[in-house]
Amino acid sequence: MDLYTVTSEPALRAPVLVTAFDGWVDAAAAATTAANQIAEEGEQIATFNSDLLIDYRARRPVLDIVDGELKSLAWADITVRAARAGERDLLVLTGPEPDFRWRELSDAVYELCVRLGIVESVTLGSLGLAVPHTRPTQITATASRPEVLGPDDQRTEGLLRVPAAAVSVVEMNLRDHGIPTVGFFAQTPHYVTATYAPAVLALIERLGRHLGVALPVGSLADDAASQREQLDRIVDERPEIKEYVERLEAAFQPGWAIPSADELGAEIERFLRREGDEGRGSS
Repeated sequence: MDLYTVTSEPALRAPVLVTAFDGWVDAAAAATTAANQIAEEGEQIATFNSDLLIDYRARRPVLDIVDGELKSLAWADITVRAARAGERDLLVLTGPEPDFRWRELSDAVYELCVRLGIVESVTLGSLGLAVPHTRPTQITATASRPEVLGPDDQRTEGLLRVPAAAVSVVEMNLRDHGIPTVGFFAQTPHYVTATYAPAVLALIERLGRHLGVALPVGSLADDAASQREQLDRIVDERPEIKEYVERLEAAFQPGWAIPSADELGAEIERFLRREGDEGRGSS
């Protein structure tokens, strides 16, 4: 069975691949929400075979039952959609982080990039860290070559060893095959589990600056302001939470806050706990 199927091959202008998977490195759904905002109702270019990549016991399809009749199933699909931004074409790869065949997937994505003439790959991600919601969202960057990034881009220094995500496996494989790659990763407050609009907006704006185009943000600015107000109210009503946020504010420094082993371990535990809860809920 083929790992993917190309459903359309439109004429493309210097296309850039943008990748975001839900799961690990998608804290507060910031990365996938940003990618879906960019793609919006874009034409589907390719679809990957979920039967080969997804554990349906962990990510069960959603069944609609109407008046006792089984009506429809919605499957967790990994797709590539086309979006146009100014003079650039974007191909947006989104979906659930695969459970299986990461290396085969990365080879298939490279094959697809060659077929569609991809000139650059950009990965979007987010990680929940000990940062306050009262400060601007910070973004760190990775790249296949230092000169690909701007002088103001925040990068980690020295060795940072972390659990890999499927998007990183794809990014490294494309890099190894000579395709320029960039990754933008937003920091989100670890105490916010709902979609974090400020990080979504920050990722889209950072990608737009990198590409030199204006990307659609819809109502994200208003959503971010409204969410900030809601979080402020919650914090003000809970003295113990307010004290904690104030400690985060005092420790906050612009730039990439490299997580400690304990902090990273706590984030991994939160992620696994969420995954376990979702799996039990769908059993």
